Amino acid sequence: MSDTVYFVLCAILALGVLIGLSMLSKVKTAVTGNMISILCTAGAIVITMFKYELLSAIGLWICLVLGLLVGVYWSFTLKMIQMPQVVALLNSFGGAAAALVAIVTMLDVAPLPTFALITAALALVVGTLTFTGSVVAAGKLHKLISQKPIIWKGHQAITTISLVLTLAAMVLMCIPSVPLPASVIFGILISGFFGIAFTVRVGGADMPITISLLVSLSGVADGIAGMAISNILLVSLGGIVGASGLLLTKIMCMAMNRSLSDILMGRTSVQPSAEAPFLKTAPAGTQDSEPVQDDSVSEGEPTDDVMKLLQQAKNVIIVPGYGMALAQAQQKVKVLADKLEARGASVDFAIHPVAGRMPGHMNVLLAEADVPYEKLRSMEEINHEFENCDLVIVIGANDVINPAANTAKDTPIYGMPILNVDQAKNVIICNYDMSPGYAGVDNPLYTKPGVVMMLGNAEETVQELIDKAGAAANSPGEVIPEQDKDGDEGGKDGDELANLLKSTNRVIIVPGYGMALAQAQQKVKVLADKLEARGASVDFAIHPV
Repeated sequence: MSDTVYFVLCAILALGVLIGLSMLSKVKTAVTGNMISILCTAGAIVITMFKYELLSAIGLWICLVLGLLVGVYWSFTLKMIQMPQVVALLNSFGGAAAALVAIVTMLDVAPLPTFALITAALALVVGTLTFTGSVVAAGKLHKLISQKPIIWKGHQAITTISLVLTLAAMVLMCIPSVPLPASVIFGILISGFFGIAFTVRVGGADMPITISLLVSLSGVADGIAGMAISNILLVSLGGIVGASGLLLTKIMCMAMNRSLSDILMGRTSVQPSAEAPFLKTAPAGTQDSEPVQDDSVSEGEPTDDVMKLLQQAKNVIIVPGYGMALAQAQQKVKVLADKLEARGASVDFAIHPVAGRMPGHMNVLLAEADVPYEKLRSMEEINHEFENCDLVIVIGANDVINPAANTAKDTPIYGMPILNVDQAKNVIICNYDMSPGYAGVDNPLYTKPGVVMMLGNAEETVQELIDKAGAAANSPGEVIPEQDKDGDEGGKDGDELANLLKSTNRVIIVPGYGMALAQAQQKVKVLADKLEARGASVDFAIHPV
């Protein structure tokens, strides 16, 4: 393959990756964009092997097949709740790959030009610190390491010294009189330690920003490694990943109103919170005790309030948070949304940019639950709609809805853009307990009139909402068909049908042309979801004609 053809193909593949990454910014096009990037990356591997006549290298093919098998296995076995740590782990592989390329380049028999030696040394230290930092991030997200900031005695001094020694190692690698193997080993050890030191003091809630920064560093390391071996494809793709990761880091810092230096230094400013006031709560799940109800908020039982809200609401906004991810409640949240829509309500999802533990965490979970893309609304897009909606349902979110961010000047969340849940007339909050969020700031929304707290595991509290939504569907507030109102026979048939649906464990739905004429497929899906929510197994029998 001539150099001209190779460079043209490299440009096309780099452009394809760039297009794929740009498509990831929209939920509707994310899957297509991901596939484009995958195909372009695979193409880059193939043309590189062809260019350097490596197609006959059996060992290389064995490594490629092993990597492919591991990736396919993970794609079928890993759960969506594990995606943040998987992203961090995969990012560590990118850093390790850059470091390995640098090591092989520097320890080659032939002496390197000065530029290649400098870039290889830089790729080694950046790749190694990216590897160790990403491994620590994955460990924190998987709870193998404490998710709280781990601050050593003299941590700042240790980090600064390790950074200086890392730079010194780079200089040593470029001095001909210093034995190269010794300086390479020293560079690996000290840069690896630096990666651990700067990542270990980042708290779990700040991991989305840390991961996006590590992604950027991984791209930078790969791009520099490409310079060391004069590979234009590696330089271009590494540069794209590095730039996009850095841009995402900046966007997320702005969304949290945090500086990157504060996050990397573990400055969370978490302070002990004041004792939570009495809250209006609805009992949920396996709570051992019920919080005291504040009668000054409203009269009547909270459970009755919830049922009325679910029955009367026409415009509903659901706000998912990390609590939904922990409880793996996204499937039940989808069932709840379907039930509300079956009653004629309009349901949207408000997504805060830093909700969860990785960029796009809530989008990934809700997409897994088959929530339509167009219902996943960004904070900027939906914030003005809260004041006019009938009901907001919060599932495991705290800091991103805390109105103290607008008023409490001496708190770490002051100035952080939030979802305007406090402007809604009625709010149901399904949080595990009344404790403040990661920032340690009490949430005044909990005591606001019109707010009902449902405490406990999100999977259980959302199931209660589903049950109450079902009960509301049969309440007097809903229109009853005339044949059921006036005739005993119709009521009897309705009771028999209800009992049949309640008692069945195995259901087969047979769709036909009548469903197509009535365009009832969405309603059929809602029916199937309701039956499955009750524990029934549902299948569809499709006749070929």
